[in-house]
Amino acid sequence: MIKIIVCMKQVMDPDIPISLFKINPETKKALPPEGTPPLMSSFDENALEAALKIKDGQDTQIFVLSMGTKIAKPVIKKTLAFGVEDVILLEDESFENLDGYSTAYVLANAIKKIGDYDLVLCGRQAADTDAGQVGVGIAEFLSVPSITLANKIEVSDRGVRVEREAEDGYQIVDVPMPAVITVNNKIGVLRYPVLKAVIAAQKRKIPAWSVEDIGLDEFAVNRTALSELSIPERKTVNNQVILNGDMPEENASKLALMLREANLI
Repeated sequence: MIKIIVCMKQVMDPDIPISLFKINPETKKALPPEGTPPLMSSFDENALEAALKIKDGQDTQIFVLSMGTKIAKPVIKKTLAFGVEDVILLEDESFENLDGYSTAYVLANAIKKIGDYDLVLCGRQAADTDAGQVGVGIAEFLSVPSITLANKIEVSDRGVRVEREAEDGYQIVDVPMPAVITVNNKIGVLRYPVLKAVIAAQKRKIPAWSVEDIGLDEFAVNRTALSELSIPERKTVNNQVILNGDMPEENASKLALMLREANLI
């Protein structure tokens, strides 16, 4: 039996217009409009779909691991409707605003507490920060191989074979298990669950682990500090210059002279 742990992050809806956000100057946090429900990161949903595809072909157990401070239970419970064996929450005030290093460290220690596993799957990046650091960080802390940007995953007794995207095409990589794989969005969107399973999933109780539960009374603090957070301002600058030369060559000469006077060439 293959045992897969899928790490899933709860994020704000990335489709909310930037103009509707507010910035808390003291906490340096972005505040979405009131009543806006959170979502699971779409890239992590790709990772869950990759796990389900493996389960379609062979005997597999899937566990979902999610970390935060105020996780919306109905959102994470929905993953149980896909045939996930269990969901484990990591909830603690210490988990607020962690950077990629500390997030990977906490998740890796939670995975150690879960016990034996064959694969850890993560999205290629988080839908809010787009950093793409946590997956490979988990592998480093667990001292296991990692593969990024997987388009296809095949599991066998000999290990795992991954087709991954590269700058000039595709690569085929074979590694032994256990391993950590970050999944590309090209692997496919998450399938739709059955309504009956969604209703049943909301009735399930899910465990929540604190810092002490995973043995991290004093875990590594952030390696980075957020100095400022602001909403970008859009400015329209109308300083167009129209060249009215009779010939293209004349306009080109005028343009070259203007660029030289502006020290741009």
